[in-house]
Amino acid sequence: MILEAELLNNLATLPIEKRAMTNLRVLNEAYDYSKPSSFSRGMRLDLNGLTILLISGTASIDEFGRSVHIGDFRAQLRRTYHNITGLLESEGATWHDIVRTTCYLRDIERDYAAFNEERTKFFQEQGLDPVPASTGIQAILCRPELLIEIEAIAMFRTAARS
Repeated sequence: MILEAELLNNLATLPIEKRAMTNLRVLNEAYDYSKPSSFSRGMRLDLNGLTILLISGTASIDEFGRSVHIGDFRAQLRRTYHNITGLLESEGATWHDIVRTTCYLRDIERDYAAFNEERTKFFQEQGLDPVPASTGIQAILCRPELLIEIEAIAMFRTAARS
């Protein structure tokens, strides 16, 4: 208990280092937004050896800021996973570090079965066990042609990666 209290005290009193994250090789949505853009692709928080990645809503956008795979839900989902993978890799993380996703579907009644099939397949390909906590929500997305957007939280020990 004393060790836990000391750890919590250190986390509460040490400064939190934070910086924006991006990977322009895989996606860049900022072209369609007024400058300066009012969000980061993600935020990296370093807490005394623990890194938390807060990945903003990510969709089927290419490196030029264009929506891709218009009208193809499964292809949009795969591109979204590709984009998140690129963001993770840019910070030295993988899908094994993801602890939570929030998944926004434009039409959850129409697309949920396909979503769950593709997500299950992707997580199996990544060898995830356990799989991340997740919530699926129907939402109007920022571009009318987008069918899926995912935000994610990853956590990993920085010292273990050195």
